[in-house]
Amino acid sequence: MGEQLKFIVEHLNKEPFKKNFNLITFDSVEPMQLLQILNDVLAEIDPKQGIDIREESNEQTAKRMINILGMLKYKPPGNVSDPSSFRQGLVIGNKPVIHPILYWLLQRVTELKKRAYLARFLVKLEVPAEFLQDDIVTDTYTQYEELVEVFKTYHKESVQLKISGFSTAEIRRDIGAMEEEKDQLIKRVERLRKRVESVSNHQRMLELARQLRVEKEREESLAQQKQDQKNQLFQAGQRLQRSQQQLKNLRQTAADAKPESLMKRLEEEIKVNAYMVSDKVPKELEAKRRMVQYLQKVVSEPAMGQAELQELEHKIRETNVQINQLIEKKMMRNDPMDDKLSLFRQQASIIVRKKEAKAEELQEAREEQLGAERELAQKNSQARDLVGDDVIRGDEFKRFLAKLRSKGTVYKKKRQEIAEMKAEFGVLQRTEEVLRQRHEAGQQQLQSVEAQKGISGYSDTKDELERVSAIKSELDEMKGRTLDDMSEMVKKLNSVIVEKKSALAPVIKELRPLRQECQELTQEYEEKKAQYDSCSAGLESNRSKLEQDVRALREENAQEENRYHYINCMKEIIEMQRQRAVDEMKAYVSPDPQERRKAIREQYMKNIGEQESLGKKLRESQKAVRESHGPNMKQVKMWRDLEQLMECKRQCFFRAQSQASIGQVIQEGGEDRLVL
Repeated sequence: MGEQLKFIVEHLNKEPFKKNFNLITFDSVEPMQLLQILNDVLAEIDPKQGIDIREESNEQTAKRMINILGMLKYKPPGNVSDPSSFRQGLVIGNKPVIHPILYWLLQRVTELKKRAYLARFLVKLEVPAEFLQDDIVTDTYTQYEELVEVFKTYHKESVQLKISGFSTAEIRRDIGAMEEEKDQLIKRVERLRKRVESVSNHQRMLELARQLRVEKEREESLAQQKQDQKNQLFQAGQRLQRSQQQLKNLRQTAADAKPESLMKRLEEEIKVNAYMVSDKVPKELEAKRRMVQYLQKVVSEPAMGQAELQELEHKIRETNVQINQLIEKKMMRNDPMDDKLSLFRQQASIIVRKKEAKAEELQEAREEQLGAERELAQKNSQARDLVGDDVIRGDEFKRFLAKLRSKGTVYKKKRQEIAEMKAEFGVLQRTEEVLRQRHEAGQQQLQSVEAQKGISGYSDTKDELERVSAIKSELDEMKGRTLDDMSEMVKKLNSVIVEKKSALAPVIKELRPLRQECQELTQEYEEKKAQYDSCSAGLESNRSKLEQDVRALREENAQEENRYHYINCMKEIIEMQRQRAVDEMKAYVSPDPQERRKAIREQYMKNIGEQESLGKKLRESQKAVRESHGPNMKQVKMWRDLEQLMECKRQCFFRAQSQASIGQVIQEGGEDRLVL
């Protein structure tokens, strides 16, 4: 476990995470922060997972992480074998659950990135079986599967191309060789053209060659159409076989089942589907809608700064404190009625969770069943491709099953015999050990007796001599057998070599001309391939040059079109200005005074006169203001002085009045003292 934590901390401190953890700080991380770290690692593998887990509920986070881990083919360790405990540990951020996940993810980040990228395109859509009975849906799903296979092929080709990179020196060398071949081909074409022109009716021959090429292309297109028709026929045959298999399964189920069992099964399916439709699916839809509304609300709001985030965190802490206080108050109150209700509520929530878990297991089982059916259909098609129509069916399959059962019984008997032999072997091994101990005790006793008689080592020497003599006799016998075997083997090998030579002699004679023919064909193939490569290179260069010319002509055409539209617009503007000038001239020359008033010149002259009269009036008013400015300012100053004087008198009056009231109060207080 310590090595595991050390590995996790070391990789989290590297790029692109840069967490700056040590073993102590990482071990003291809170559950929510640990879940966020796991989410960051998953976001590095799949960018779609890059979200803040505080923005979603614990159940949504656990469901999303379980889905991505299932897609990445993660298997929990042996101590977390129960799916419900694994899910619960993932919800609460349990360290024994999350640490193995982090260790497994960080070990194979590059591989998992590739798997996550491929999963977006290779994880097939699950279509219910009742929808696949429709021909349009079946054709669309078949086309979808074909596109998935095409993506697999293209991805493999892309990977191979990335692995097998070409160097620039090789490309330059190839370009130089292609240019030389191009020059040679041009010279050869010129020679052939001169040679053909000298032949009579060469135009007719060229026309026939063109027609031959057209017919060959037509033949290739017809062959392609024939192949397409064969593929469509094969697909239709597969659909027919699937339909027949479904019909056969339905008939078997109908034949084997009783009405009571069928009704019971249908009632169970109806209950399950009713629960899925009435409880599970609406809850999921409502959760999705709430999530969408929340996301739309988040998107519509402006971006928050650090101060606003800190304020929200402060409010969250205060709310949590209030919640804890309410919980403490509720616990202090300790109403027995509430305790009973809480027990029932807890049982109800446990039942609801169990129902949801069973519904999820049912959904997963259905998905696995559909996957197994598709895999079975694929295996059947592969078996037909490999074996043909000789697939085991009906009675043959029953006989095969009976034979397999008989072999199973034989296997069980043999296994029992092996177990008995193992037990007997254990007994014999124990017996051997006991006898060996007794033999060692007898040997020790014999050695002590020999030491007493003064002939110690006699028995060992005798045994050694007997053993050496036995080994020598065995070696001599083995030598003799080996020499006989070697001589016999040499004779057999010589006879086999002679037979092989005599048998291979006609084959070698036939192989020599074939080998020569193969060399000639190889040489011809290389020449034709070189011609084809050079011709294709020339055509490719011509095509690129033509594409550049077309691109330049299109740009020139676009520029000319822009210029044409601009000139048309300018022409319309000038025509409008000319028409206005003609109308102005007609109105100005017209003897009708009403028409002359409509002329722009008359209107401008009228406006000019009005502005001149207005300017004259403004100048006169300016002159009057300048003349009266001095006296007016003097009068304003006098009024201000008068206002200050009146304010001073008012304050003096108020001060005198307040002093008089104070004196009166003092006088009244003295009289009161005299009376006392």
